[in-house]
Amino acid sequence: PVFAGVNGSAAENFSCVVYNVSFMNCTWQAGRGAPEDTQYFLYWKHWSDVRETECELYIKDEHGRNTGCRFQNVKIETENVYFLVNGSSNNSLIQFYDEYVPLYKIEKLMPPSNITVRCDEIKKDCIIQWQQPQISHSSKDKCFKYEINIKYK
Repeated sequence: PVFAGVNGSAAENFSCVVYNVSFMNCTWQAGRGAPEDTQYFLYWKHWSDVRETECELYIKDEHGRNTGCRFQNVKIETENVYFLVNGSSNNSLIQFYDEYVPLYKIEKLMPPSNITVRCDEIKKDCIIQWQQPQISHSSKDKCFKYEINIKYK
């Protein structure tokens, strides 16, 4: 497709990560062809939403340009979320960047909690127990696979 605006002016290296169950950070870089006065704005929406919501808390670079956003109370559903980063400049049109992202795929999981270890020297065995980490999009234990790395000292 042909996009109106200066070539290479769209935001680049866009990525998001969901962490601590309901927080999300998104970051991007100014396009290499963007004029110096370019300012970027991030909008996003769930598939079911009628309209996009603009970022409430931008992260700025040393030139005062928006290069990221912090979100709170993010609800993850299994469907894709639509992200749009558009830009404005006093001098020229800026190309936009958009992407559909399944949020559950970018969630950084919390570690398991309440880890306990009980060893029996007579039986020469140990019982290790933990609680699954909290996640925002599912309460099903089957989503998890665990790996235990035991080092003998």
